[in-house]
Amino acid sequence: MSTRVILAAGCVLWRRGPYDGEVEVCLVHRPRYGDWSFPKGKLKRGEDALAGALREVLEETGFHCRPGDRLPTMRYLVGGRPKEVSYWAAEATSGSFTPNSEVDRILWLSPGAASTRLTQRRDRPLLHALTSSLRG
Repeated sequence: MSTRVILAAGCVLWRRGPYDGEVEVCLVHRPRYGDWSFPKGKLKRGEDALAGALREVLEETGFHCRPGDRLPTMRYLVGGRPKEVSYWAAEATSGSFTPNSEVDRILWLSPGAASTRLTQRRDRPLLHALTSSLRG
């Protein structure tokens, strides 16, 4: 069995709500896993982590974004192999979502609602890191 680390990257994508200006966070629904998470994915061979994170956000959500602060790196096992996911805060700048085979729905939620909706408890510290980052 290979113990090589699976490298991935993603973003906690956020925007100012169109009605109240409050921070909203984007969660993606992946039908393959039936989960709600942040946009992320495996890096291509030789791909820079930030470039991969921005690519994954665009592929999964249809949104271009402006990267901000680096957020905690998440480490966990997948099928017995270690996985390391690098994250950034990223503000959505333009775009629109179109359902695809990888992501069939997205939600823009307050950080509190997003925390409740996230499938994996291990993703919740990323929300705290984002809100801390935005407070400056």
